[in-house]
Amino acid sequence: MKFRLSRFFSSDIGIDLGTANCLVYVKDQGVVLNEPSVVSISDDGDVKVGTEAKRMLGRCPVNIRAIRPMKAGVIADFEVTEEMLRYFITKAKGFMKPYQRFFRPNVVIAIPSGITEVESRAVQDSAMRAGAGKVTTIPEPMASAIGVGLPVSEPTGSMIVDIGGGTTEVAVLSLAGIVEMRSCRVGGDEMDSSIIQHMKRVYNLLIGERMAEDIKIRIGSAYQVPDLEESMEVKGRDLVSGLPKSIRVSSQEIRTALQEPIASIVDAVRSTLEHCPPELASDLMDRGIMLAGGGAMIRGLDRLISEEINLPVLVADDPLNAVVKGTGWILQNLNSNVRV
Repeated sequence: MKFRLSRFFSSDIGIDLGTANCLVYVKDQGVVLNEPSVVSISDDGDVKVGTEAKRMLGRCPVNIRAIRPMKAGVIADFEVTEEMLRYFITKAKGFMKPYQRFFRPNVVIAIPSGITEVESRAVQDSAMRAGAGKVTTIPEPMASAIGVGLPVSEPTGSMIVDIGGGTTEVAVLSLAGIVEMRSCRVGGDEMDSSIIQHMKRVYNLLIGERMAEDIKIRIGSAYQVPDLEESMEVKGRDLVSGLPKSIRVSSQEIRTALQEPIASIVDAVRSTLEHCPPELASDLMDRGIMLAGGGAMIRGLDRLISEEINLPVLVADDPLNAVVKGTGWILQNLNSNVRV
């Protein structure tokens, strides 16, 4: 009886527990939170989560630690992840009706398809300790495909490439299941790391993660588009003199720096297609491939993949929210006959 009451009165939550960002969907409310997956902890016990904590990355005094508890889509620090989830669940309750806040919400969490059973259980346990009721996990590529509107339940092939902060999920789906998939631990973080290494190697310039991310977003590209070639000023510390230094870098340089992680993503797409059943492969000739996730917004990536594998490639209308919207669709249809 207690379970039925809580099921009736509580509001369900969908979470995209990403390496770079955590997005939260509240049933009947939509996407209510999108904050960085960062936690700062001071020696006196003060904890900050999300946007406020991200501002501290690379700028913390000795008594404060800024931590990214998710690495490559899995939990690297259990206690900090639990604290982060508690913050997001509590904040999401503020968007619920007053009587719903007294019950533990049921939660659907999207997780990388390549993680182990132990890693999946760790996510569920952390969510339950953080205040969730029943916790259900769903593979990220399935959630992403649903979120962008692919017909995953039909007996035809659909292909999704979800490029997140820590992982890239590539999957061919049909009849509400994953037929073939690859998960590689390459994503936005690996791209940032490649930019940092390029600056060290070419200019003896040390830059932080936030600067590398800014470079990637502003002038990063995977394919040369003459009209969109740009440059920007980059500031950091000279490794030779130890003094602050600024240089100017171009889109072409950053494209060179990003070649290795982008090549890994293309290889994952190619490998998935090579092992795809022929009937579904023929469907993809017409339907093409859908790109989602923050990494899909790298300029020219769709064109590069299309030329490499000779298939049409499209970028989702709202790639950043694809996964969390998929969890939201599942929440809205939990009592329907639709199988996912």
